[in-house]
Amino acid sequence: MSAYFPSKRTTLALVVGSVLSTTSQANTQINVTPSQMVQGGNGLIQTPTARMREQGGMAINYTDNGEYRFWSVNIQLYDWMEATARYTDVRTQLYSQVESFSGDQTLKDKGLDVKFRLWKESYYLPDISVGFRDFGGTGFFESEYINASKSVGPFDFHLGLGWGYLGTADDITNPFCELRDSFCERPGGFSGRGGKVDYDQFFKGTASFFGGIEYQTPWEPLTLKLEFEGNDYSEDRAGELEQDSRWNIGAVYRYKDVDFSFNYQRGNTIGFGLTYRFNMNTASQLKFDKEPRSLMARRPPKKIEDVNKSALYNDMFRDAGFVLSDAELTENEATFYGTQVSYRDQDEAIERIGRVAASELPDTVKTYHIVDNRGGQPMVDTQVDAEAFIAAARYESVDADIKQTYIRTEPSQEVLDAYEPENTKGMFYSADFFFTQSFGNPEAFYLYQTGFLLGGGYAFDEKLSLRGSARVTVLDNFDKFNYLVDNEEVSLPRVRTRVREYVSENDVWLDTAILHYKDQVAENIFGQVYAGYLETMFAGVGGEIMYREVDSNIAYGVDVNYVKQRDPLKQMALEDYDAITGHASVYWKPEFLDDTQITVSAGQFLAKDKGVNIDYAKRFDSGIIVGAFAAFTDVSSEEYGEGSFTKGFYISIPTDLFLLQPSKGRGFFPWVPISRDGGQMLQRPARLINQTEIRAPFYD
Repeated sequence: MSAYFPSKRTTLALVVGSVLSTTSQANTQINVTPSQMVQGGNGLIQTPTARMREQGGMAINYTDNGEYRFWSVNIQLYDWMEATARYTDVRTQLYSQVESFSGDQTLKDKGLDVKFRLWKESYYLPDISVGFRDFGGTGFFESEYINASKSVGPFDFHLGLGWGYLGTADDITNPFCELRDSFCERPGGFSGRGGKVDYDQFFKGTASFFGGIEYQTPWEPLTLKLEFEGNDYSEDRAGELEQDSRWNIGAVYRYKDVDFSFNYQRGNTIGFGLTYRFNMNTASQLKFDKEPRSLMARRPPKKIEDVNKSALYNDMFRDAGFVLSDAELTENEATFYGTQVSYRDQDEAIERIGRVAASELPDTVKTYHIVDNRGGQPMVDTQVDAEAFIAAARYESVDADIKQTYIRTEPSQEVLDAYEPENTKGMFYSADFFFTQSFGNPEAFYLYQTGFLLGGGYAFDEKLSLRGSARVTVLDNFDKFNYLVDNEEVSLPRVRTRVREYVSENDVWLDTAILHYKDQVAENIFGQVYAGYLETMFAGVGGEIMYREVDSNIAYGVDVNYVKQRDPLKQMALEDYDAITGHASVYWKPEFLDDTQITVSAGQFLAKDKGVNIDYAKRFDSGIIVGAFAAFTDVSSEEYGEGSFTKGFYISIPTDLFLLQPSKGRGFFPWVPISRDGGQMLQRPARLINQTEIRAPFYD
């Protein structure tokens, strides 16, 4: 019997063939889906990865990790950017060094992380991202990092270089130190007041490698993780922690929209976590709604005189959610003035209205004018080419597109002059649910107030009205807010920190009671004036003017107000403190950021500090909007107090995501980390950016 010994060339061919076969098999397996790390954000266990999820992805997390507990919310704002807001509970520390002040409350810390993708993974190259952890907090976990991620079948490989908290192991010379000596040392310690971005620390000090591997097991719900840390836990806020190993292991079990995580860290600590995931782009609700009216069997009247106006006007509401306030029908044109109350999607709303008009108006009518009103004022004229619309609605061409049959324009003077609404006088009323909250206060970690906002008034015509609202508190815990410095010297007037007095002492409070006048001053220019009790804490007089073109990405406004502080113990009385407050504002929807609105308002705030407030809002396909704001003024962080400057977050959710019928309402949920007196804006009872929203829809 003779033995067979393959040649080197044959051996190489067998190896290459085996690898290609293995890779081919691996590529048929399920790739690793990104999951949340302990502190929130796409990552392994303690370290981030370069991975991004689908735009609109949101993950709400809780993790328990020895000395720490973490609550975090991670949002994929764009496919190249994620943001994480986090609260940390340090079990081993009290809230402050003063035991009588802390009580039994442990130390709480808030942090914000962001990560940007620099390069998207290709066949040969990995995802590459740069990130900043805890960049706007007290510096508990402050880090910067650059990392890369590459998938190979069911494996996902990660390698990163970290500074700050992620680089305390100091196992590589900081590469930036070679460029400039100032990068060799990193200012230490924790910034007690928080809220400031420590640019002077970025990429400074010691650096370390970190990384690991994720493995998607053949059992689809289970992913395994192996991680090598860059942190040696020598500078933790919880105290120096024992680390027996820089290797961590973990597992993630995924059940529908929930992830359960379990891990073993530092060679001595067990951790676990829970994550709820959903996508704000794809969120939707099944609707029980009639189909848009069909025009396939259309039999219109021959002449305009034959139109059943009563049926037409009623069908506008029943089939299209359009509440008419006036209508003008001629042989060649039909103009409908009204307000859309059902359909958020502008194109769907116009199509439904157009189908009703096309089915009940004669062919002699060549143009439909659909004039959207807000507050009784015509704002936008959507001009529909009737013949083209009917052809598209009847699918007479394979490339027919209803959206190409109409344009949105400024209402002409002729359209404005023809507007003669009926029943502009009379009473009106409303009822809304309200919810306000604040996290991280030393007095109580979570403060809230919830109840009903009852509104009403009398309209003298479409421009002048008397209106008001009352806040009925059902539940609150602001009695715990003991920011009591009434008899002490304070740096700023207490324009907001007296909230406990307004809330806890008054279950029913007259929020607003104003005389309000609004009008369109000129083409694209709108104005308003108001006087009375303007908000919960202030009364006064004010006015605003705004320039806003139809479907423009930019608008401008200026408001000026003279206010006096209201007495929290006497609803109708005023106190001595007064101020002039107002801002020049720019509202911008940048073309390079999809579905984004940035508002910059510069001026004087309630405490007479001067500066700028910046508001960022991102809208997802479902209509959900997430936003953040921050005010930077001439008040120093020491004068401001804990938090260093005013900031907050919010989410606005369309009510039709919860209803079975179309609806245009919204729920607004704010999140203010700590509320102090600097950078506080007047909560004006009416804002022209809202009243003119239909001209360039973002929230609508």
